Amino acid sequence: MIHPYFPHTNEDLQYMLARCGVDRLEDLYADVPEQLLLKKDYDLPSQMSEEELRQYFDKMFNNNKKLKCFAGGGYYNHYTPSVIPYITSRSEFLTAYTPYQPEISQGTLQYIFEYQTMMSRLTGLDVSNASMYDGATATAEAMMMTVAATRKRNRVLVSSTVLPQVLAVMHTYARYHGIVLEEIPATSEGVTSKPDLMRMLEQYNDIAGVVMPQPNRFGIVENLDGVAEAVHKSKALFVMTCIATALSVLKTPAELGADIAAGDGQSLGIPLNYGGPYIGFLCCTQALIRKMPGRVVGETTDANGKRVFVLTLQAREQHIRREKATSNICSNQGLMSLFVTVYMSLMGADGLEEVNRISAANARYIAQKLTESGKARLKYENSPYLNEFVVVTDKPVDSIINDGIENNILCGIKLADNELMIAATEVLSIEDMDKLINIIVS
Repeated sequence: MIHPYFPHTNEDLQYMLARCGVDRLEDLYADVPEQLLLKKDYDLPSQMSEEELRQYFDKMFNNNKKLKCFAGGGYYNHYTPSVIPYITSRSEFLTAYTPYQPEISQGTLQYIFEYQTMMSRLTGLDVSNASMYDGATATAEAMMMTVAATRKRNRVLVSSTVLPQVLAVMHTYARYHGIVLEEIPATSEGVTSKPDLMRMLEQYNDIAGVVMPQPNRFGIVENLDGVAEAVHKSKALFVMTCIATALSVLKTPAELGADIAAGDGQSLGIPLNYGGPYIGFLCCTQALIRKMPGRVVGETTDANGKRVFVLTLQAREQHIRREKATSNICSNQGLMSLFVTVYMSLMGADGLEEVNRISAANARYIAQKLTESGKARLKYENSPYLNEFVVVTDKPVDSIINDGIENNILCGIKLADNELMIAATEVLSIEDMDKLINIIVS
């Protein structure tokens, strides 16, 4: 089998197959189930000119349906200042590779340094790394940090109110790193059961860390007062997994006594982009810096006394003994860290507070109108929320979602046949919200 874009001859292929101990290319996929193998040619068009190619993709793009987004679940449709793409495309910032050579990478190193500074201020913690892939992997890496830091302890407790995609990744990491991951039950009000947490802290003497969300998977702002003290009394570490933009108005992880904060930075102005790329943040106390995965950029001076930036910590297997590395993670989301750095610089503390104020007001407008209609009610009416909440509806959620798509609205996330989770942000108009309300109550 010769591919027109591969330079290998039949002789090359046979030589490589022989070294692999197989006779045919198909033998390399022998462990793939038969029903998953593609048995036809790729559905690809023939070659095109540049103009034809542009027209082809323009036509394909026009088939996408742009919906007003009321879905959240960890990812939110916030305003993106139009200047950001222009700043991020500047040559002194935009790079295709890691800045190992500081003399030619000062732009990249500087924005990573500024990113770290802003994330440290947002979380209140001492140190931020240079960013990670996404919120789920960042939280899983934080879990691994607790095990590496506490030694001879391999049990981690995680609230069942953590975002489901984060929980799934944590379970995958735990399975292959010998970590016992146990979920703390939730109460009927949709928050972590503190009595169950205290019971588990007393029951086990091998707990390395406890992971709690803020806000949680239902949009609820949990009361985490006293949790850090109980966790530390058990000689474990306290981890918070957070929605980044919410940290500008809620108690910071540092104020709540957290040792590590992790989560997704997408809410800091990154467009939804049909699912990515996003960015994971991870911050910790000074005491844990050498257990933190990824890189840290520091500030110093050169031989002429000028301010410069360098990589000061790279706790990965390429730089230290493999068995001593907390993580094998290699790259950070460099372009995305630049993106959120520019966003935070433009918005400032007042701007981030305003984003949350408008989002919260919009959420309460929707919730009030829905409950007044008598066709829906808040599922967790006694639990505080910021900009996201769950409603129980008279109308089946599948019908609501389908009607919404017909009206160019993504109504929310289905949790059950009659349970819909709705997120409101600052980009929604009264007309948008009234359309959603009419769809749900009609």
